[in-house]
Order: sequence, then structure tokens, then C-alpha cells
Amino acid sequence: MAVGGMVGGGIFATLGVVISVAGHLAWLSFVAAGMVALLSGYSYSKLADKYGEGGGAFTFLRKIHKDGFAGSLSWILILGYILTNSVYAYTFGTYLAHVFNFGPWFPRAAALAILALFVGINLRGVGESSGAEIFLVWFKLVVLVGLACFGIFNWDSGQLSAGIPDSSISAAIFGAAAVFMAYEGFQLLAYDYEDIENPKKTLPRALISAILVVIAVYVLVALGVTMLIGAGEVVENGEVALAIAGRQALGTTGLVIVTIAAAFSTGSAINSTLFATARLATTVAKHDELPKSFAHQNSNGVPDRAIIGLGIFSAVFAIIGNLSSLVEAASLTFLFTFATVNYLAWKEKAGHRFFTATGAILASAATTTLTIRLAQQQPWSLAALTCTTLIAIFGRPLILKWNR
Repeated sequence: MAVGGMVGGGIFATLGVVISVAGHLAWLSFVAAGMVALLSGYSYSKLADKYGEGGGAFTFLRKIHKDGFAGSLSWILILGYILTNSVYAYTFGTYLAHVFNFGPWFPRAAALAILALFVGINLRGVGESSGAEIFLVWFKLVVLVGLACFGIFNWDSGQLSAGIPDSSISAAIFGAAAVFMAYEGFQLLAYDYEDIENPKKTLPRALISAILVVIAVYVLVALGVTMLIGAGEVVENGEVALAIAGRQALGTTGLVIVTIAAAFSTGSAINSTLFATARLATTVAKHDELPKSFAHQNSNGVPDRAIIGLGIFSAVFAIIGNLSSLVEAASLTFLFTFATVNYLAWKEKAGHRFFTATGAILASAATTTLTIRLAQQQPWSLAALTCTTLIAIFGRPLILKWNR
């Protein structure tokens, strides 16, 4: 489940973004971002163990601070999930548009359709299926690793920099920050702490092993896909680079297989993220940190207003945003959240302080790095995130007071 939360559509959307930033060192960007994810996963598991319950960053912060910062962070975290779902929905539409050769209008329309579908599924109370999720995880892992191995077996190091400028270690660091969204999904497992058998032992093993597996998969894909079509082609066709690599490997059959994998991956990712985020929103609302309407449940025991609201906001971003801005904005929200969680683990002496301090420092450095990049490359995205953060910190008490 943790592997599915991370691989669920992220690699299909982010490969072109990270290569456009880091060039031939894109594989190193995935390793660097993975190290931050590993340290953060360690901190999540140790904090959950310390407090004996799940709930992620919001729960941990409420246990430690009673000053309302937990509510502010939860708003930022929920925004990150909304942006992530918009990336998944947009990616779903672009892969379908590519394989069927539809016009430029189709990706946005398909994004709306897939979001509406999973909003409806979740409202009926059938949004979570562990068996289906496990099958989809294995399916997309087989497709991704198979495609990557096909490219690596035809090794040509010149393809890593074909058609793009040379890059440096600093570019790889920027790339790691920009692509962090591809690793955020492991934290969804922390929300299910109470449902995990022997969580003190199982949760840390699950998180660490899942992140290690995903790092390996991402590095293989970054190298293998680039070997097949060249870095320049990956950047030029960023949204559907893996589909083009599939066609290069196996012709039309490869194109269809990768497109099916992308469709199932992004669809299952939308479903699981919508499911988990709605329940997070409900928890936050019950603690008076979101309007009470978000805690409302329908006859199926589903937080219907939270699901509908999340679906609407995801659809708006999928319509107005572009892939790189959505990916980098989502990455920034999660980096900030993970920096906070690592700091909390260090402050509360949850786990080995060297690991938690290192996680806090690296996540904070990555947050600063990505903020600088957004200021240079996408000032409008940074301005929008800044306004949202200010609303979450300063405007939230007024909104909640008005809502009551």
C-alpha cells in the first residue's frame, strides 16, 4: 500500500519535469529526494510509535502544540493533496489523449471526468479496496521495471544528455526538490496506524522498505526510459514520455501497455488520495480546525462534503494549471510538512536524534531550494502558495469564527 501511494501516477507525471531541471543527473535527483523521504518515513514511524496512534502531521502537532499551528499545517497539507490529485487527473487525460490522438482539449475534459468518477465512487462508500490496490501496484511495477530494463539492456550513456544542455550537481539538487511529490504517498500509511497488526514493528519496516523499493524503481525508470528515447525527447514529451518509450520498446503493443498502466496508476492514486484526504479533513474538522461542514457524513458513513470539495478544487487546478507548476507546488507543500515532522521527531526525542535532525535539515534545505526555484521560474505559483499559506496561518481563525 505504501509503494502504491508513492508510485501511484507520480513517475508517469514527473520524469519529464525532473529531467528538464536536472538533465543527465535526473537519477541522482530521485536518489536525493528518496533520502529525504527515508528520513521522513523514519520520523513518521517513530512519532506514531511514541503517541500510539496514526493521523500523521496534524495529530503529531496537536499532541505537542496547542497554539493552532496544527490546523494551519493541516490546511497546507490538504492543499498538497489537492494539487497531487490534479497532477494525477491531468496525467490521466494526457496519456489517453496521446494514445487516441485527441485534441488539446481532451486532457482537461478527461481530468474532470476521472475526478467526477472517483468522487462518485467514494460517495457510495466503496472507495477503498486493498485487494484491487495490491493488484494494481504489482501491475504497474511490472510494467515500469520491464520498460526500464529494456532500455538499460540497450545501454547508451549518450542518451542521458542527448538534446539537452549539460547539468551539474546543483541542478540535481534543484531536481530533487522539484520532484519530491513522487515520494509523498508513504505518509498515507501512517493514517492507518490503528488498523495495522503489530504497528510498532510493522509500520517502520513497511515505510522504510517501501521507500527503498520506490527509489530503486525511479532510478531504473529514469535511466531506462532515457536510454530508449533520449533526454531531449523525454523533456519535449514530458506528460507522455513513458508511453513514447513503450512504443520505442515494443511498438504499438508497448504504447498500449504503458498507457493502460498509466491510466490504472493515476486512477487508483486519485481514489486512494481522495479517500485518505477526506478522512484527514474530517479529523481536522472534528477538532475545530476546519469548518464543521467537512465532518458531515452521508447515509453511507462517508464524509461527503469533504470529498466533493476536494474533488472540485482538484478539478479547478487540473484545468488552470500546467504539469510542472502543479508538480513543483505540490512538492513544496510536502517538503514543508516533512521538515516539520522531522523537527517534531527530533524535538520529542522520537527515534535516533541524528536521523531526525538530518531529516529536518535536508527537508528544510530542499524547501528553501524549491522556493528559490519557484521565485525564479514560476513566480505566480509561488505567489499563490504564499497567499494560501498566509490564509492558513492568519485567516484561518477568522474563517472558522465566521463559520461557527
